[in-house]
Amino acid sequence: MRGIEFKEALPMELHPLMKTVAVLAPIAAMLPLALGIAFRRVSTDTLWRLFQALSGMALATAAVLAWAGPAGIVLPAGLQASALGLVLALLVQLLGTVIGSFSSRYLQGEPGQRRFIAALAATLAAVQLLLLADHWVVLIAAWAGVGVALQHLLCFYPDRPFARLAAHKKRMADRLADALLLAAAALAWHEVGTGSLSALWAHLAQAGLSTGLQLSAVALVLAVILRTAVLPVHGWLIQVMEAPTPVSALLHAGVVNLGGFVLIRFAPLLEQAGIARALLLVFGLGTAVLAGMVMLTRISIKVRLAWSTVAQMGFMLLECGLGLYTLAALHLVGHSLYKAHVFLSASTVVRQTRLQSLHGASAPLAASLVLAPVLTVAAVLAVLSLSGLAAWPWWWSAVMGLAWAPLLWLPRGPVSAGARAVQLLLGLLMVVGLTAAALLAHALPLAIQDAPHHGLGLAALLALLTLYLCLALLQSRPQWLSRWRRWSYAGFYVDEAYTRLALQLWPARWTTGSQPPSPPQAAAPRVADAR
Repeated sequence: MRGIEFKEALPMELHPLMKTVAVLAPIAAMLPLALGIAFRRVSTDTLWRLFQALSGMALATAAVLAWAGPAGIVLPAGLQASALGLVLALLVQLLGTVIGSFSSRYLQGEPGQRRFIAALAATLAAVQLLLLADHWVVLIAAWAGVGVALQHLLCFYPDRPFARLAAHKKRMADRLADALLLAAAALAWHEVGTGSLSALWAHLAQAGLSTGLQLSAVALVLAVILRTAVLPVHGWLIQVMEAPTPVSALLHAGVVNLGGFVLIRFAPLLEQAGIARALLLVFGLGTAVLAGMVMLTRISIKVRLAWSTVAQMGFMLLECGLGLYTLAALHLVGHSLYKAHVFLSASTVVRQTRLQSLHGASAPLAASLVLAPVLTVAAVLAVLSLSGLAAWPWWWSAVMGLAWAPLLWLPRGPVSAGARAVQLLLGLLMVVGLTAAALLAHALPLAIQDAPHHGLGLAALLALLTLYLCLALLQSRPQWLSRWRRWSYAGFYVDEAYTRLALQLWPARWTTGSQPPSPPQAAAPRVADAR
């Protein structure tokens, strides 16, 4: 069967019972804290220390299991351990431990710390359960649990209107996603006769994709789109900047990435579902392009990071739609680590940005805008050819080359030919190094089998080439795109339309005053930047 094959990644001898207990340890460690069992009379400082101790123990067991691999693990019905799931369980517990340690200092003196600890522990436990899900019921319940726990974190400051509005919009998207997941489960259950995901993979291998399973795949993809904060339901992710910084780190580094894992998990279904893959291409590519353009016009560092997450989620959906599941998994891990770091060190990022702004950026040479993508694509193809590995299709090498082309842009001004040559050489070395790193990461034993779709890949390449041309035009002739910059700064007014629709379909009071203000207007991006 094509798709995903789960097998032991790095063999390590452990007793099967020990492995089974260890794989459930992160859930068991976080669950008492989430429920507040027997901790009501414990001081806040002691509760934080207890969280760190339990989280540290869970992290140690997750690390051992990620090294040992899933072979020999016997779990209750509805649960299954996979190589990728164990790696992501380690990643999630690592992020939870670090974010918890940061939060214990960041929230000192705040009145709602107990509520924060319970919600953080509940989120981590629900995510760990989702990574083990092998049944539709477990998957839906765990993902719904993540959303419910996260609501308490988003509204940690309940008097902030935009935090309440963001939580309301996310709640509406989550409930619609739950309904779509239930529809996908019902359709698949009817076709297969059971809610087991392993049974679904076996049915697909034997009988192929029926109309009911095609519809199930479409419903699943739409649910992931709603959960992953891509356009047009992305606005809540921008407005949660009102929440504490640790919440932003948890959200951007872990929670929104879950859609990528679910799509990789359902690769055997998506591989045969052309309509579902086309939806991923349209929404993923549209989000990556539009959010990337908006990010270029923003001023606030945190808001720019939020738009960056939206663009990255679109790119991850694009990778899954194209069948490049290994790259999507690596993207998920890399993005999680990067976003956790930048949010938890936001003050350092602000200082670095201010220092960079003192030097002033010069416009690139027109010739380098044209030659850069040619050289980077050639470099990526050369490294791929010399390695002898067919890690990804040629059109994805072209996409990677376009993404790294700005490394070879040469600035205008009185610069000697020797200095330009050195800068060009260093840029090419960086491209070669990045390509080699991608090849090494692609060889990690994540037990994932790709299923690239060449037709969709060519469409994605054409769209990203158009994006590069727009970016090059913005660098060389910015005055030609003044109207576009205004639209881009306003987020193309997508969130304003969605906010009005959400409040009409599900009215809610998102302010603490007697009269709720009007929904955010087109000037909302400027307000967000001011914050």
